[in-house]
Order: sequence, then C-alpha cells, then structure tokens
Amino acid sequence: MGTYHRHGVESTAAVFRHPIHPMLIPFPIASLIGALVTDIAFRATSNVFWADVSFWLLLAGVVTGAVAAIPGMIDFSTIDRVRSLTSAWVHAGGNVVALTLAIINLSLRWSDPVAGAQGWGLALSLVTVALLGVTGWLGGELSYRHRIGAINDESGVADNHSV
Repeated sequence: MGTYHRHGVESTAAVFRHPIHPMLIPFPIASLIGALVTDIAFRATSNVFWADVSFWLLLAGVVTGAVAAIPGMIDFSTIDRVRSLTSAWVHAGGNVVALTLAIINLSLRWSDPVAGAQGWGLALSLVTVALLGVTGWLGGELSYRHRIGAINDESGVADNHSV
C-alpha cells in the first residue's frame, strides 16, 4: 500500500475550489464523438436521420467546447506553471484546432446536413475525434501527473490517505 499525497496547483477558474474546466469537458467530447458515430451510421444506412443528428451533435460540441474553453484559458493564462509545460501548450493548441475543425464541419452542414455529411464531414469528424484523443490524454497528464487543478486542504498541508 502506498501513501496518497494530495498537492498541486489550484485552478484559478473554480467554484468552491473545484476546477470548472474538468466539469465541462465531457459535454463537447461526448457530442463530437457522437457526431463521428452518427456520421458512420449515416454512411452505413444513408438514413437522413443520422445526418441531422450529426449536425445537432456538432452544434452542441462547438457550443459546449467554447464554453469549456473559457475556464481552460483562464487557468492557462493565470497559472505560470501551466504555461511552462509543453503538454499544456499542445493540449490548448490541439483543442483550438479540434474546435476549429468542428466549426468547419458544422458550417459545411449548415444549410444541408446531408450534403455536409456526404462530403468532408466524416473525415473532419474522424480527425477531430483523433485530436480529442491526444488532447484528452494530455489533459489527463496535466491533471494527474502535474497536479494542475489539485485541491489542497485548508491548512495547506497535504492529506495522507492509505491507498
């Protein structure tokens, strides 16, 4: 059994000392992965329903991704230790690229979800999800390895728990 020490750098974008960014990221991730799945379903079935669902999932992913980016950028810009980590720069930049690709994908489908899904839609969804895999891994590295957003106890002394 090891000893668990809770320490690290607290998030500056937090509610009651709980970081906001990790609370919001599941929404765009699920939406954008869902768009890839429904793009595949559309390609397999040619059922317009799946193209429409992909459109709405992309819209949800873009909106919730933009919302999740705000506390992420607050932490990035206000915590010196974050900006000193290459993984933080790649995480942030990769997420900007993923969100940009999702916006492009959405714009291709805006007037006609079926036409957008038949064109570059599936490829853009695939690249977006691949990028999210990389940036999600790096986000985990930031949280769990570098302890960005970790919460210290009130006294500033690390908690010890048997694991």
